[in-house]
Amino acid sequence: MTSSEPTDTEPAQGGPAAAAGQPDGAPDAPATRPKGFDLATLLAERGAERYELQAKYVNHQLPRMLHTIGFDRVYERAEGAHFWDAEGNDYLDMLAGFGVMGVGRHHPVVRKALHDVLDAGLADLTRFDCQPLPGLLAEKLLASTPHLDRVFFGNSGTEAVETALKFARYATGKPRVLYCTHSFHGLTTGSLSVNGEAGFQDGFAPLLPDTAVPMGDLDALARELKRGDVAALIVEPIQGHGVYIPEPGYLRAAQELLRKHKALLICDEVQTGIGRTGKFWAYEHEEGVEPDLVTVAKTLSGGYVPVGATLGKDWIFKKVYSSMDRVLVHSASFGSNAQAMTAGLATLSVVEDERLVENSRAMGELLRDRLAALTGQYEMLKEVRGRGLMVAVEFGRPKSLGLRSRWTMLQTARKGLFAQMVVVPLLQKHHILTQVSGDHVEIIKLIPPLVVDEADVDRFVTAFTAVMDDAHGGGGLMWDFGKTLIKQAVANR
Repeated sequence: MTSSEPTDTEPAQGGPAAAAGQPDGAPDAPATRPKGFDLATLLAERGAERYELQAKYVNHQLPRMLHTIGFDRVYERAEGAHFWDAEGNDYLDMLAGFGVMGVGRHHPVVRKALHDVLDAGLADLTRFDCQPLPGLLAEKLLASTPHLDRVFFGNSGTEAVETALKFARYATGKPRVLYCTHSFHGLTTGSLSVNGEAGFQDGFAPLLPDTAVPMGDLDALARELKRGDVAALIVEPIQGHGVYIPEPGYLRAAQELLRKHKALLICDEVQTGIGRTGKFWAYEHEEGVEPDLVTVAKTLSGGYVPVGATLGKDWIFKKVYSSMDRVLVHSASFGSNAQAMTAGLATLSVVEDERLVENSRAMGELLRDRLAALTGQYEMLKEVRGRGLMVAVEFGRPKSLGLRSRWTMLQTARKGLFAQMVVVPLLQKHHILTQVSGDHVEIIKLIPPLVVDEADVDRFVTAFTAVMDDAHGGGGLMWDFGKTLIKQAVANR
């Protein structure tokens, strides 16, 4: 190496003195540091600042909320349906990253596939060629959806919904989309327009002129369709917020009404798709339902690479992409990238090889049955419902005077506090991560990775039983924490 060639280190502090060297007796020269990026070093040096960095540069309310409810843990590693904190404690994941970790965390098949695609050095995203991976993933997805023909790949569930809304409007030539009350389809502007939870929409108007109808109300659907301007109905086969399941026959009857009025049925399977409910698609629980457009994301990512997909009928795609001039009329800069397509292909392989749809059905039935058996034992346990590994545990007003007064006190401060009182000890005392299913609801939603086994189910039921025993004991630390939540709710008004 000649003196003019660069070295692999540089002074931590520059300046003429450093360049010229130090005279005898002078302080040691500043330490050198390697050039380039080293993830392990960065995390070792700065990882402990995680909550401060979030508060200063990202969402300042997130660390505040986590500190308030005692969820401010430091997790170090994860595998399957479990993760571990800095002290080595094992936590059971009944949340799956809001459903993203369908095949579990760091599945070795998905992980190896991503190493392989990175090592392959593919000429990705040239924009003016046709790589094989998007076509192969589309082919694999459509094999589970034989009545549909084509796929658009984006980067998230909300983007998949945006695609479906655009395609439905263009294909039908009609402006309005119907959606169900209590629904959730994403938070970008288009998907927010069909969001059935007003709290997410507040302050973001004007939105698109779409219309809510109650899920299951066929008369309301028919009235809106008679106006002649409806492009589609978008519906979750099982609503994620609350895990509400439509009455048997609703989807089929809605489909018939829509077709009569030349409108489309969009099934949002972003969370429910790829085995979550014990079938590959949740709409398959009702015979004869064949949606015109289907959206999916979350599990398709393998827990690694963001990906969303919109599946649809051939005539819809051909109408949108009607000429070479319109070849890019709808596209995504990172859509169909090699890493996302590889993650999707590997994930579908895992789902098939490990029979995760069947496992979801079996473990879901076991979990629901064991929890439902507790409803007669605990006054505040109102109902257990769901399909597959998408389960809701709903709480309700107790009958006994002592418990009823405490329940009323919580409800007066803010609806949903009792469910939060259950979620917190599940994490703090039993190391099980769960979530309250939406704002102002007394419902816990369980959406664990599809790889959970009987031991995981037993662990959850045992812990949940212990929490219910504490809650119905009428005192102790759990109700003390409830008082803290009441104070916080009042302060936030």
